Amino acid sequence: MSTEPDLLYSEEEEALRAAVRDLLTDQCTAADVLARIETGAPHDTALWKSLAEGMGLAGLLVPEARGGQGATHREAAVVLEELGRSVAPVPYLTSAVVATEALLACAGDEAGDLLARLASGRTVGALAVGLHTAPGGTPPPVRWQDGALHGTVTGVADAAVADVLLVPADDGALYAVDAADATVTPASSLDLTRPVAAVVLDGAPGRRLGDARPAVRRALRAGAGLLASEQLGLADWALSETVRHLKERKQFNRPVGGFQALKHRLAQLWLEVVHLRAAARSAADALATGTGTDVAVAVAQAYAAPVAVRAAEEALQLHGGIGMTWEHPVHLCLKRAKADAIAYGTAGAHRTALAPLVDLQAP
Repeated sequence: MSTEPDLLYSEEEEALRAAVRDLLTDQCTAADVLARIETGAPHDTALWKSLAEGMGLAGLLVPEARGGQGATHREAAVVLEELGRSVAPVPYLTSAVVATEALLACAGDEAGDLLARLASGRTVGALAVGLHTAPGGTPPPVRWQDGALHGTVTGVADAAVADVLLVPADDGALYAVDAADATVTPASSLDLTRPVAAVVLDGAPGRRLGDARPAVRRALRAGAGLLASEQLGLADWALSETVRHLKERKQFNRPVGGFQALKHRLAQLWLEVVHLRAAARSAADALATGTGTDVAVAVAQAYAAPVAVRAAEEALQLHGGIGMTWEHPVHLCLKRAKADAIAYGTAGAHRTALAPLVDLQAP
């Protein structure tokens, strides 16, 4: 039996992609995202309801016996590709992937009940760990004292829209805290479609879910691995949109895309996006099969961030003057790509983690 990863999309995955893209085309246009950002409330709750409840996507990674769809990380990766293309302001990565994976590492009725609620989409969860934390990283612990939680966690993505927070504490346990029992203060964020916030716990009651260390590691590893698929979606959109623009834009009575220098830039970018697709698909497949996961995730994240950022920067430059305006959506793509570059560990952090896994120690 072959152990090689299957990087191709199955018919079911392509059908899922088409369904998600159709929904996003209808409900998440660039104009919609821009208008929502200007209101100061970027999260699109109506879109989240359509994705989570209408299509059942919030429970993709949850077994059917626990109220989910029983799918794998490969299907979740396809969803994230499409969400990345649209820079959709929904808490899919943070709730349906990261928080869900943390709960899947916990046993007991409390974790099971909460997992079913997240799978339904009616409850949004967030792991109370800074978005910058890499797999294997140690988040600053929150104190468990006198039966309550005390401490502050900064840079928590989508905390403002979460109903429940999963908090690792200094006693080694992971606790569920109702968001209403915490103080969530929004922070300035480059990517306005995935805002971060500081979470202050001042005597907040918590319900023990399980051991924090394996749960947090599993959650961050899945988040990093599937983030590469979101970055792939961003890069693919940036390339496709730039090619379309350069075919239509004319200078000296000929399409701008026909100039040799621009052809070379686009060809190089196309190669990088193709390589990114292979890395992202490998990470998703490794997460789904449990084979070579640490290496595949580290490779994907070491490669994904620079490519996504470069694709967005090239799109901005090659769109000329209109790329610099607030009205054109390319700036949304660039901001998400830049923010993703430090999410769940930088490319450098993942290269450092990768070296000992493949016996390439630095001198």
